[in-house]
Amino acid sequence: MWRVVAKVLLGTKVPSGRACCLQPVHRGRTLLSGITWHHAAQGLHTALPLSMSPGIQKVEALDAGHMVRVEWEDGSESRYPCVWLRDNCQCPHCFLHSARARKLLFEDLDVNIVVKEVALADRKKISIKWPDEHASEYEAEWLKKRCFSEEARAEMREALFLPEHQYWGSDLQLPKMTFEEIMYNDESAYRWLCTLKKVGIVILTGAAARQGELIKLGHRIGFLRLTFYGPTWQVQDKADANNVAYTTGKLCFHTDYPVLQHPPGVQFLHCIKQTATGGETEVVDGFHACNKLKQQNPQAYQILSSTAVDYTDVGRDYCDFAVQCKQRIIDVDSRGQAVRINYNNATRDTVFDIPAEKVRPFYAALKEFNDLLNSAELKFTRKLKPGDILTFDNWRVLHGRQSYPSGSEMTRHLEGAYVDWDVVMSRLRLLRKKVLKTD
Repeated sequence: MWRVVAKVLLGTKVPSGRACCLQPVHRGRTLLSGITWHHAAQGLHTALPLSMSPGIQKVEALDAGHMVRVEWEDGSESRYPCVWLRDNCQCPHCFLHSARARKLLFEDLDVNIVVKEVALADRKKISIKWPDEHASEYEAEWLKKRCFSEEARAEMREALFLPEHQYWGSDLQLPKMTFEEIMYNDESAYRWLCTLKKVGIVILTGAAARQGELIKLGHRIGFLRLTFYGPTWQVQDKADANNVAYTTGKLCFHTDYPVLQHPPGVQFLHCIKQTATGGETEVVDGFHACNKLKQQNPQAYQILSSTAVDYTDVGRDYCDFAVQCKQRIIDVDSRGQAVRINYNNATRDTVFDIPAEKVRPFYAALKEFNDLLNSAELKFTRKLKPGDILTFDNWRVLHGRQSYPSGSEMTRHLEGAYVDWDVVMSRLRLLRKKVLKTD
């Protein structure tokens, strides 16, 4: 069921390594796939009762009581280890429903437990009696969602984490929504966050050209991430700047704050005032670049995904700070796929804690990656207008800025803020439940 939800909401999966375009999202509630939001939601509501109301045909114990097999009315089957069933007993003694949290202590769990009796209470529930006479009941719908089959686990991952990415290059048609609609319409806010997760970038238009709009946006989701530069920060030319962003010079492609152990997941940049000449914003899909690097030079990819790079940031702003961290330029998962980019040339430390003979190969690998980021095929350029808010995945999308003339008066002013992905995904799940009326 969850796979159907993801497909309808977010369109067709794009093969890894291929650039693609998205049509901008307009106020008329048009989904990225071109299906109207009303039509998509209506179809989902129709499908939910069928998918979420499974019936049980038969239940039995296997493997000398260590496993329970459930045969469903549609002919499929699921197998559940008894230790997992006992660990997840839903009775009030074992589970605090008001907190949706387990009460059963792990030290009280017998990892070798077997069932004493298992029975089909009705087509919608099974009951189990354990050797100590404790009784447990499990609803069919609850069990079906937690099936251990590869397909069921993949569907649950999609539902919980929305792992699919849609890659793009210089031909990106930047997804666009209005600030007002995502602030006051739950369906629009849900589409915004889904698109942000899948594509990595969305522009919001029509915000007031003054400070404080990002505070409102943070409250819409949950709360902003406080850093050493404050809850929000002002990107403008400053005397004795404590950050290279607070100058008029060119900024090369970077992710923000790799000097922190857990860099901010999402960044907001609100244009309040824009210079007449220069100051264009540049963005690039770092995951798309990683895929290309992995294809054309696997050794360079391996170096950047295994070498710990030192980062440093020392100064005073919201408070005084002296931060140090080690990060790999490309963080990967167990399959070797990029999950976070940690690259900021400005805060990369002069200290480099690797053997001397590995330094030059590292620089060569980073140079190749940097060249990919700056290639005409991959980078996208847009000049923000006052009232625009660029929202993007700081773990995936690298951003930069073209230089602009300095002068006696401030000619360019952006306000920035961060939100952690945990906060964004929390709001996305809550909005999905509200908009799609799901559990």
